[in-house]
Amino acid sequence: MPRRLVVDLAATRPIWCAPESFVAALRSAGPPDWEVVPVSAAVSSDGDGSGGSAEAVAVAGGAEVYIGYGLPPAILDAARGTLRWAHSAAAGVSASLGALLGSSGVVFTNSAGVHAEPMAEWAVGAVLHFFRGFDRVVRAQAEARWAKDELTALPTLMREVAGATAVVFGLGGIGTAVARRLVALGARVRGVRRRPELGAPAGVTLYGPDRCADALAGADVLVVAAPLTDGTRGVLGTAELTGLAPGAVVVHLSRGKVLDEAVLLAALASGRVGAAALDVYAEEPLPAGHPFWTHPRVLVCPHVSGVSPRFWEREQELVLDNWTRYRAGRELRNRVDLVAGY
Repeated sequence: MPRRLVVDLAATRPIWCAPESFVAALRSAGPPDWEVVPVSAAVSSDGDGSGGSAEAVAVAGGAEVYIGYGLPPAILDAARGTLRWAHSAAAGVSASLGALLGSSGVVFTNSAGVHAEPMAEWAVGAVLHFFRGFDRVVRAQAEARWAKDELTALPTLMREVAGATAVVFGLGGIGTAVARRLVALGARVRGVRRRPELGAPAGVTLYGPDRCADALAGADVLVVAAPLTDGTRGVLGTAELTGLAPGAVVVHLSRGKVLDEAVLLAALASGRVGAAALDVYAEEPLPAGHPFWTHPRVLVCPHVSGVSPRFWEREQELVLDNWTRYRAGRELRNRVDLVAGY
């Protein structure tokens, strides 16, 4: 009986649907005693994924490895006793995963860091959008209005990233990529991470969670890149945003519920926050009528900061390397700490 690897990545969104070359690469890399079984049923790639189609459940019985978007409970039930490794092509991790896996012995890995490069570019672009006045230029163009007087008035609304103080909250793969780019642009960068002993990129001043207020004090930019866990849910509220420099720019691209949206709206109204670029929200899609939709100083992006034609190239490298490691009994990359939640 061959050992089975199930690929459940027929996402409804074309950019996240595994190409045939991905499955072909797995089959080419697999030894003769393995079979690679792709699932053709559509699956959601949004959030932490959904999965669990009847087809996927049917082929998951007896599977040793499952690759999908998240790990649906129905898949775990079908493969209970045989499943040893599950990998998610998403970076997020369901809050219920720890309880779901329990003492099953299943090793769970995710795609944290695979999205780091495009998301870091998006974050820097969002900062520049507001610092260099692109938001006002876009509005003026829509009104066919020559805005030179507005953009050359004193005090100037234009700012430079060089010399600004930027805080990256969450210094994992994505946050690290953001921090490196901001350092390269000349910003004074502070990073906040749960485990400071893991270090920070060159040029970044590192803070632990207990010194978050110190890191945020006087910051011109706040980039939120922390995963959503019990410890980060709503962690950025009134006290944290009050510490920012007046007119600060907030960029949020991790999980919506890390940042209190009501507090952000209040900070925008008071001027403590000058502008916000958002790619994630407490509720997605962003509900009709939400104040963010029409706010003149909010950039609303529909959770697409990670989109890149190079995703499957990076994902394939990670999966193939981990499959080699798995068969050799070596430590897997991106193993999720089920206690920490990421």
